Amino acid sequence: MPGKRLSLVEREFLSAGRRDGLSFRAIGRELGRPHTTLVREWRRNLLTNRSYRPSVADHRTQQRAKRPKPCRLSCQVWLARRVEALLARKWSPAQISAQFRRDHLDDPRWWVSPEAIYQWIYVQGQGPLRAELTRHLKLARRARQSGNRRGQLPDRVHISQRPLEAIGREVPAHWEGDLILGAGGRSQVGMITERTSRYTVLFALPEDRTAVTFRDALIKVVRTLPKHLRRSLTWDNGKEMAEHVAFTVATDVQVYFADPGRPWQRGTAEHTIGMLRAYLPKGQDLSGYSTRDLNAIGVELNRRPRKMHNWRSPAELYAELLVQ
Repeated sequence: MPGKRLSLVEREFLSAGRRDGLSFRAIGRELGRPHTTLVREWRRNLLTNRSYRPSVADHRTQQRAKRPKPCRLSCQVWLARRVEALLARKWSPAQISAQFRRDHLDDPRWWVSPEAIYQWIYVQGQGPLRAELTRHLKLARRARQSGNRRGQLPDRVHISQRPLEAIGREVPAHWEGDLILGAGGRSQVGMITERTSRYTVLFALPEDRTAVTFRDALIKVVRTLPKHLRRSLTWDNGKEMAEHVAFTVATDVQVYFADPGRPWQRGTAEHTIGMLRAYLPKGQDLSGYSTRDLNAIGVELNRRPRKMHNWRSPAELYAELLVQ
């Protein structure tokens, strides 16, 4: 099945087909693609002289797909200054966004969402700038609160938006994760597992699982992974992941969230936790496990042969991925 995005070879075929006078429908039948996909591709990447160049289109697509996207207000200083002036007058981000739309109805350069303003303040803002900007907000919080009153995480990206390559297991570098809780939910250990190889990494959380503590621990773990083996991470809706936007900014790894009450959407993580319970039993206090202890457990688990891998171990498969 073709991937979500067109490859360079497909773009070259599209270009050649149009030069030969073929319709989008005819080209789509040859490529196994909907003709509407090809029409959008063509219109989106036409140059100013109305020509289409496959290499340019491919480069543009890669640039548009880069994550995390730079904050708009960090790039448009003139707009940021006007936002800052209204924040100083105690305007809320929602009021600023609405007023800019009313005053500049036909000029999209002025259109900025309330969320973009909050992102600029809390994610992009640093040191004195963040302190100055948050001072003007209604609640004057130095850090953004986790979730909302309904318990949902802010800015969560649903699992349905995960790349097609992450749905199957042919393309490595897509991970799932979860917390393993100890007795009474008073202790915890973090876990991430790679979907293709089932290679698993454990990390200690001896003090707590607050969003900031968890974010910093997860960033440290993910940064140890090779860059070509970290593309996405799928999680449940636990509050420990409330700082997922900051995590993505720090690691360039997008987090996707499964639906509540549907553990099969993260089947790899759920199955892995089931196996880990042989080493970290339910009802046991997990706060005493050091990083060294958890690394040893990870080694034992990753060396166990799996039927799904024709009795090869996750460690063997992951070692092959490291050199690709």
